Amino acid sequence: MGLFQLTFARILTVYIAQGVILVVFLYLAIRILLRDRKRLNVIFAGLYISPVVGVLMNFIYAPLTDETIVLLLNFFTNIGSIYAPIFIVVFDLILLKSEKIISTSKQLAILIGYGIAVLCMGIFLFIPGYGVTINVGTNWTPVWSFPFFIYVVIILTSFATIPAFYFSIKIYQKFEDEHLKKKWRFFIYGYIALMTFMYAIFISNILNNTTFRLIAGVLGLVLALLGGFLMYYGVGRQIEK
Repeated sequence: MGLFQLTFARILTVYIAQGVILVVFLYLAIRILLRDRKRLNVIFAGLYISPVVGVLMNFIYAPLTDETIVLLLNFFTNIGSIYAPIFIVVFDLILLKSEKIISTSKQLAILIGYGIAVLCMGIFLFIPGYGVTINVGTNWTPVWSFPFFIYVVIILTSFATIPAFYFSIKIYQKFEDEHLKKKWRFFIYGYIALMTFMYAIFISNILNNTTFRLIAGVLGLVLALLGGFLMYYGVGRQIEK
């Protein structure tokens, strides 16, 4: 296992930009959990904790040049980000239907079922040209194949992005108090910002264009922080109590 000299751009994107996201998301998750560790809080905190784990994996493999280890750790990085939105699906369902209807077993079924679908991304890694390429030829940045990109977009959009957005709108429509509606709008805007960030990163991984990666990286930092804070402001502060 070797090391390569990190470029300034890579240090900026991985350790500074993503480092800011890690610190902020970890801070928000801790604030939610310190107030109350009831199930609803834990599930909502999962939205922040999951990407934090992914970023930590990215921190580890960024300076490495062992292709197998880098590919494996990148896989866990992808899991961290792609898995995060499913927590909002479960969170919304509990608010919409109650914990009595969306029981613990149902919550686990959703989380585990989606987790299996996400883990199945690993199948592509064993098919040459169908997964993710990270080596000296890609300057140790992940390049996605079209089949891998399509698979990720399909499972994320079908099982997380659309359901969470749909349930969030249904919850919003149930509110009669204007203050609550305003708070929930912040939550929805934040969710849209976070998902836009994720899709932008996915697109940059398949295009493998330096300029687009830079734009996506800068835009992603803004969207991730904005989305994280908006969702916390809209809902997180309330469920702390």
